[in-house]
Amino acid sequence: MQADSEGFDYPIINKEVCIDCGLCNKVCPVINQNQSRKPIKVYAAKSKREEIRLKSSSGGIFTELAEQTINDGGVVFGARFDENWNVIHDYTETIEGLAKFRGSKYVQSRIGDNYIYVEQFLKNNREVLFSGTPCQIAGLRRFLNKEYENLLLVDIVCYGVPSPLVWRDYLHNYITPQLNDIHEVSFRNKKTGWNNSSISIAKSTNSFILNEPLANNLYIRGFFNNIYLRPSCHVCSSKKGKSNSDITIADYWGIDNIKPDFNDNKGVSLVMIYSNKGNSLYRNLYIENYQSTYNEALRKNWAIEECAPESKLRSYFWTKYRNKGVKAINMTCNKLEGSTYIDKVIHKLKVILKDNLSQRQLNTLKRLITS
Repeated sequence: MQADSEGFDYPIINKEVCIDCGLCNKVCPVINQNQSRKPIKVYAAKSKREEIRLKSSSGGIFTELAEQTINDGGVVFGARFDENWNVIHDYTETIEGLAKFRGSKYVQSRIGDNYIYVEQFLKNNREVLFSGTPCQIAGLRRFLNKEYENLLLVDIVCYGVPSPLVWRDYLHNYITPQLNDIHEVSFRNKKTGWNNSSISIAKSTNSFILNEPLANNLYIRGFFNNIYLRPSCHVCSSKKGKSNSDITIADYWGIDNIKPDFNDNKGVSLVMIYSNKGNSLYRNLYIENYQSTYNEALRKNWAIEECAPESKLRSYFWTKYRNKGVKAINMTCNKLEGSTYIDKVIHKLKVILKDNLSQRQLNTLKRLITS
């Protein structure tokens, strides 16, 4: 695997030793896409253990699933930070080891050799829970190339993965030059509630280098404006249940409109179950849940089926980034959000004037407002 100029890893083929077997094409989950699926059951759910929920991004369901697997003698794979605060995949065989997998990580994780480790554990008849993005689940399915009864696959509803290069640059040049000063990174700190979570970077338990609302954060601002997502995220081949996971989890945004009394602002998970295996494990969890429907879940969770649109200023950002570094985030977002505001003004004028303006007149008006 080799990183490109945007910091995303891609496989590089050594043509000197390639034997043209074509296996890489046969297992590619983009070339060989699975069929779309609908879940057999949909729930709003939350752990009955408040301390677990407060440490989790949503309702703590991942931890409940993972602890059940470890209690059954199994192994759990997930994404964690390494010593340099890059995001990598790893595994644990202990309850204590689950803490590093807990919480959202808005960076693409490196899989490394973990697919190989999964296969080894499965062949040794160990129960395995593997969690990751839908494309990582689809990739593991293709890699294994067979069904294992002792494997449970759990994916997340994924908006898209931002560039690891921008994340490293943001941390090292914008937050602190000494990465060993960092004790903890939380992309979804819930001290002010689930509905108003913040990003926090801590020196110690009670000492923060950074603690600010997500909407105000420079790195998150660029993430939500889609200016440095991996290009394939704009045409994701693993949405709509095509990853072939057993369970999909996410925040249950919109639960207030469906069952308001279920939300105490400490986190609620959306759980979509796709297999009998997933249903069997879920039934044994120490949780509260409310049975919902797929259509209810879709209302505020469009990323289940839809890809994040590519920003019209994505190329502009990367051009500026070469010289300006993370300062290019604000430059690009200001430009984007300014044009969005102008578009809103034009739309309002069209409504007021009852669409009596021609497109040419609208374009002229837009140029005048912009200047």
